[in-house]
Amino acid sequence: MAAGQDAGGNGSDRAKPTQGGVQSVERTFELLELMADAGGEVALSDLAEASALPLPTIHRIMRTLVRTGYARQQPSRRYALGPSLIRLGETASRTLGSWARPYLAELTEATGETSNMAVLDGAQIVYVSQVPSQHSMRMFTEVGRRVDAHATAVGKAVMATMPEESVTQVLNRTGMHPQTERTITSVNGMREELARIRELGYALDDGEQEVGVRCYAVAIPDAPAASAISISGPEARMKRIAVNDVVPLMRRLATDLGNELSATGEPA
Repeated sequence: MAAGQDAGGNGSDRAKPTQGGVQSVERTFELLELMADAGGEVALSDLAEASALPLPTIHRIMRTLVRTGYARQQPSRRYALGPSLIRLGETASRTLGSWARPYLAELTEATGETSNMAVLDGAQIVYVSQVPSQHSMRMFTEVGRRVDAHATAVGKAVMATMPEESVTQVLNRTGMHPQTERTITSVNGMREELARIRELGYALDDGEQEVGVRCYAVAIPDAPAASAISISGPEARMKRIAVNDVVPLMRRLATDLGNELSATGEPA
């Protein structure tokens, strides 16, 4: 899903096959994405309403997904995402992280601080790549760690590119629990924060996830998944960074990375 795209999707838009695509494959991925948007579990009627596909078509696709392990049918007759997706997701995350590392390395070299790439997955941020600072006191976020979007610079950077309705859905699903006394815990407060981010061109985590930690982030434009890059470090050291100098660098690197990630790689 590209940054700025409605996380909830639109059934009529999804139902349109792309030129040169295989319709059955497109429909299969459409249903998987709808299931993910719904939190991983849906009824056939929900899929029919959201996708505008005929119910027999949906039923046939779901039977195939269940047989191959990419979906499972619950005792309630609802369908859930299946365990076979886990291996695909883990492999994709490692590949995504390897693509991001050269860009993060340049950012760390220029700033001296830890750089990260993170992706919005449902209502949470997942860190997929990191290049650590060489300082003895540095920030370390385990790759694969999941955190609520509202308390992170990367999460706020991503949400600033999304429609308001989708942002509200993300915030309502996590509950906006306070991580520190500085965490923004109201939807209206977050709306004001996202408006500032759009105006400034970057997001700030000022001790909102961890006390004493400061982080700057920018969204990755045109990426196939809503994502962002960031730098983070101890508050005192991060305050010495010239934001007006580092943000243009971050935006350039994010744009270059987004261009690489969005390349289709289709054969000529």
